[in-house]
Amino acid sequence: MAKNAVFSLLILITTTFISSVQAQASFNVVDYGAKSDGVSDSAGAFLAAWSEACRSRQPANVYVPPGTYYVSTAEFAGPCNNPATGLVSAGTIVASPNFSADNKWISFLHVGGLRLTGGTIDGRGQELWACKKAGKSCPHGSTALIISHSNNVVIDGINLVNSEMFHMAIQRSNDVTIRSSIVSAPGDSPNTDGIHIHNSNNIAIVNSTITTGDDCISMGPGVTNTWIENITCGPGHGISIGSLGQSSGEEAVENVTVRATTFTGTQNGLRIKTWAQRNVGYVRGIVYQNAVMNNVDNPIIIDQNYCPRDKDCPTQGSGIKISDVTFSNVRGTSATEVAIKLDCSPTNPCTEIALDNIRLTHNGGVTAAKSFCRHASGTASGVVIPPSCL
Repeated sequence: MAKNAVFSLLILITTTFISSVQAQASFNVVDYGAKSDGVSDSAGAFLAAWSEACRSRQPANVYVPPGTYYVSTAEFAGPCNNPATGLVSAGTIVASPNFSADNKWISFLHVGGLRLTGGTIDGRGQELWACKKAGKSCPHGSTALIISHSNNVVIDGINLVNSEMFHMAIQRSNDVTIRSSIVSAPGDSPNTDGIHIHNSNNIAIVNSTITTGDDCISMGPGVTNTWIENITCGPGHGISIGSLGQSSGEEAVENVTVRATTFTGTQNGLRIKTWAQRNVGYVRGIVYQNAVMNNVDNPIIIDQNYCPRDKDCPTQGSGIKISDVTFSNVRGTSATEVAIKLDCSPTNPCTEIALDNIRLTHNGGVTAAKSFCRHASGTASGVVIPPSCL
């Protein structure tokens, strides 16, 4: 499994190198009427430049020069006439400061060979967050950047900040690499997941820093062959698989490797979460390696009774089968006494769970940490602190 993920990552990196050395046609958004005043709506100019780049017979990019550009909403659609079309930014793209009922802001659809490089994308979600915190009737919010039905995608060195809702969503896409990027929002900003992946294959997220008010990275149904490495997370809710099982017919999650991660002050570290409903599915072939926890509430957690609002929670027993999950070389400090929590389904117990070389302490080592297992079986090897409950 891990070898497959490494192979996929190498293919993505090689493809990136090949595309980067090809000749590029460039289309400057200013030439199409974009204004760098942060007020004038430049969406039309961006889309006009994209249309030219997409029609080009040679690899092409849309160039955003330094400055601040207000874009109301924009969908950059393909397929394009060339093997590599992208957006190269040295500027800042900002959303409206006023929220609306839209659920997306900037999206790329049906684009093969998409490349997004540099610049800042600012969702200006503060007004919507305030609405939600006040308990008012508010829309869900927009995802700042959506990649949908696209293949061979490279996102390199972008800065995503203050999205109303998810910062980035990868949907029904294949062979996507996200690297050397920063995603940031305040720790109390609601539902601002950093990167969400859904029904996608061969995804690599590497060398990036994510600080948000929700999951740093979340993986929904249908995520396969995913490699996550060298990620700094916190504040936020950790790196999560799920939630799964809330709806019927969800696709499985398998062959996911998460390694060389650091979590600081997060609600969770490495998490799998499913609803206690009968909807069937599975999670398997998951490897967590070399993680550092700094004062994390739940460093290692499988929660098959997920119910975030603690109201009208289902109690049917999760239909999601979790198996072949390895936690290896996880060390650091837990902010709560229970550092390892494996709370699995009574109807589909977790099997083949492996704990290998775990060193987690509580309260700076003054208080012994504990582990908790329910409906879970597996093995422990090496030094495991707190003692394994498997």
